[in-house]
Amino acid sequence: MYDQSKQSELIRFARVDAGSTVIDVYPGDGDWTRLFSDIVGPEGRVFSFVPAEVADFKNDPVGRMRTLAKEPGRENVEAVSADLVAMPEVTQQPADVLWLHLFYHDLHTALIQARGATAADFNRAVYDRLKPGGFYVIVDHAATAGAGTGDAQSLHRIDPASVREEVEAAGFVLDAESTMLANRDDPHSIKVFDPSIKGETDRFAYRFRKP
Repeated sequence: MYDQSKQSELIRFARVDAGSTVIDVYPGDGDWTRLFSDIVGPEGRVFSFVPAEVADFKNDPVGRMRTLAKEPGRENVEAVSADLVAMPEVTQQPADVLWLHLFYHDLHTALIQARGATAADFNRAVYDRLKPGGFYVIVDHAATAGAGTGDAQSLHRIDPASVREEVEAAGFVLDAESTMLANRDDPHSIKVFDPSIKGETDRFAYRFRKP
């Protein structure tokens, strides 16, 4: 997780406010789900969405999010799971923000595509679920410029330009980008889990808007 100042800046970047409906895709340990829950308050809603493609992981991601949703004060959180492209059906209501943290590159990996989902399919699903004017926020590990999606499987990185191209093809408009997580010392040639760079990778942040 990031330090407090970066967390706050990312939340402002994502345009999450009191009363918002937020979908947190592949929430991991639930840190962002908890933050969003605190911010949106009793009038808001947070869907903690675990793709079925990863639901059988040993750390029981669905069970962990269901436990989180039962924590005191988390009545605005709902843990849901389904095939990735079925996200619109299980999240039940149009959202103001869909948050995708360090996961977009996985749309180009064998694990996520095993059930037939593609990045194009998912981006269309996001478009369908967001309200007009809603935001699709993506933070991910940067690959070398020009690498496209070629490093997604091996290094868990993706070229920001490829992300922008794919998301805009679904009908979104780039609303803002941020370099707050950039790291010029990242060589971009090593896996993001390598101890020499883990937690310090060069990352990009895009905010797309549904017209």
